[in-house]
Amino acid sequence: MNTILIIQTASIGDVILATSLPEKLHQQYPNAQIDLMVKKGNESLFVGHPFLRNIIIRNKNKSKSESFIHLLQRVYAEKYDLIVNLQRFSFTALLTIFSGAKYTTGYAGNIFSLFYTKKYRHSIDPRKGIHEISRNQQLISKFCGNEPAKMKLYPTQKNYSDVSALKTEQYICIAPASLWKTKQLPAGQWAKLIIQIPTEYHIYLLGSASDKALCEEIISQSRNEGVMNLAGKLSLLDTAALMEHSRMNYVNDSAPMHIASAMNAPVAAVFCSTVPGFGFGPKSDNSMIIETKKSLTCRPCGLHGHDDCPKKHFDCAKSITTEQLLMAINS
Repeated sequence: MNTILIIQTASIGDVILATSLPEKLHQQYPNAQIDLMVKKGNESLFVGHPFLRNIIIRNKNKSKSESFIHLLQRVYAEKYDLIVNLQRFSFTALLTIFSGAKYTTGYAGNIFSLFYTKKYRHSIDPRKGIHEISRNQQLISKFCGNEPAKMKLYPTQKNYSDVSALKTEQYICIAPASLWKTKQLPAGQWAKLIIQIPTEYHIYLLGSASDKALCEEIISQSRNEGVMNLAGKLSLLDTAALMEHSRMNYVNDSAPMHIASAMNAPVAAVFCSTVPGFGFGPKSDNSMIIETKKSLTCRPCGLHGHDDCPKKHFDCAKSITTEQLLMAINS
């Protein structure tokens, strides 16, 4: 196996979950050239990655036809020995089957997957609780067995340098936002946690620029002007470098959870409307899952959550207590 392409053009969290594949493929084929295709914006996760040769970028702002032709020319020229397609849509399926690769593998989910060398079902069953990295591993099981490697990110020395001034004292990171509101612990509950966190810890609020207002709201409700709002100020790999040495990283069921896991950093993952059984939970050695103790027939209400609670009570989040959250530090 000389040349390999992994395709994952979905969101940040999905891409980080896919990082277990180059780890495993490099273990099995240490001399292979491994490339990764991601959507524009996610390429910054892989600056300086030791096992990836090229990052191929899909620009979703371009027309599909223009993007397809550009990417197909790039992929076809490589004549990959193996293409692993983690997407289940026609666009990347067509790229895969017309790539000229010797062996193609991916998920069923569109008619073109019939033409893969080998296809697999992407089955999410909360009763089984199979993790996404294990589902992804099945795509390369023919070559690398069934045991997945850990997710892994590789911040550069510059990333560590960029956050070094924030690491002079003990600190706790909180990433309070999520793309889906019902996966997000309410601001007031984050504020109550901050009030109870021992004063010897610095507290950093993390997120994208769009999360800045939420972080300011949390700081206002906590009445703690010492909390630092870093939303929009750190790159993804800066965030990873900061999370790595945090006393604890509080996150929702969202991308920061996977960043922490990929750094094997301590993580307390809050699950509101979703459940760990979907297979997207934390994978750090030191990890804790925090969820309601109430028996709710409406939970989970969907794989991704909603903008608002369908039942209008949001008990899956509001019933989570500050004491539950504090256990992550005190245990």
